[in-house]
Amino acid sequence: MTAIEMKNWIDKASYQELLSKWRFEPIGSLFFQGEVGDYYAKTMAEKRSEVGNDEHVRASKNIGWE
Repeated sequence: MTAIEMKNWIDKASYQELLSKWRFEPIGSLFFQGEVGDYYAKTMAEKRSEVGNDEHVRASKNIGWE
């Protein structure tokens, strides 16, 4: 997947989808490195702010840790 494709995925992803990838993507994933990683973190923080704490907790519980 190219950087442009990765950014497009990030833009289209819900907060829960971003959180899930953040939690379960393998170490070293290109989603979290360099320019794409910075973009991921910025976008996730913006979406987190938009959804609020209640939605964040719901999403986190839905995803779990396994």
